[in-house]
Amino acid sequence: MRLPRDLTGAQLIRALGQLGYQPTRQSGSHVRLTCESPMQHHLTVPLHDPLRIGTLAAVLSAVADAHGISRDELQQRLLG
Repeated sequence: MRLPRDLTGAQLIRALGQLGYQPTRQSGSHVRLTCESPMQHHLTVPLHDPLRIGTLAAVLSAVADAHGISRDELQQRLLG
C-alpha cells in the first residue's frame, strides 16, 4: 500500500490515538507519544507539515513492530 504524501504530524498523532498512544511531552516541534498496551512503547513524532515519506515509514514500522502486526495492516487500520 502506498504511503500518503500529504500527512501532517498532527494528523498522524490523532490517528495513533486510536491505538492508545497519548502525548506525554513535547520538545519544540517533536511530540513524544506513549502507549501502555500491549507493552509500554515510546515514540517521537515531528509536527512537520507534511511528514517526509521516510519518517512516516519509520514511525509506522516501529508501531507495527510494537503491536505485532504488519505495516500494511497498520496503515490500513489507521489511514484507511
